[in-house]
Amino acid sequence: MDDLQRAIGDLVIANRILAKEDVVDAYGHVSIRHPNKPDHYLLSRSLSPEFVTRKDIIEFKLDGTPVNDDRPAYLERFIHGAIYEARPDINAVVHSHAEDLLPFSISKTTKLCCVVHVASDMGAHVPVWDIADKFGDETNLLVINMAQGRDMAKALGSNAVVLMRGHGFSAAADGLLKLVRMAVYLPRNARIMLTAMQLGEFKALSEGEIKTRNNFRAGSPEMQRGWEFWARRAGCADMLADSKGGV
Repeated sequence: MDDLQRAIGDLVIANRILAKEDVVDAYGHVSIRHPNKPDHYLLSRSLSPEFVTRKDIIEFKLDGTPVNDDRPAYLERFIHGAIYEARPDINAVVHSHAEDLLPFSISKTTKLCCVVHVASDMGAHVPVWDIADKFGDETNLLVINMAQGRDMAKALGSNAVVLMRGHGFSAAADGLLKLVRMAVYLPRNARIMLTAMQLGEFKALSEGEIKTRNNFRAGSPEMQRGWEFWARRAGCADMLADSKGGV
């Protein structure tokens, strides 16, 4: 199996995992940079992630133009292209509306931070992007063109996660497995933080602790263990033999 077919298989597994773990529902999407064409990426046609199969994957140029495919595409595919354009180090992107993170996207006083070790891939800083700052209050809050995508990618900067005010979040990583793990644990981290806030003062992970935690390689047994666990939970056990594990 060549790199492209292996990448497509991994992307299907990622869609199924994120749906099973309630990171995405009927909406939200995950992509991977094309393994042979850095200026292209792979993303499903407009479809609920739970139902994505190999035949649903479309190749896109960074500006969101599909390559030889006229099937309906996600309206917010520009999120993916803009991040890949701005960040050559990034190979996988997810966009989600996970409700546990939404309070932190609208709070004026409390910033989301990493409070549990399993969520360390999120990093020490999570910026909030408000589409109204540049595009006014007559948008539908969706990222529907490259100008909006690029502005969001600018807010993401060198970070792993950006919250989108009143909308959701986008996250990026150098590999698909790392991205999936981060997306699974982000809502859990938010729930734990919200609970801790009810108890009073809490202590977040330090930058040093986060940096030390993030030394895990995508191909390590620890990372592979999570990939296999989530894939089997999502009913993708039969696809694991052809998967390279989200590297």
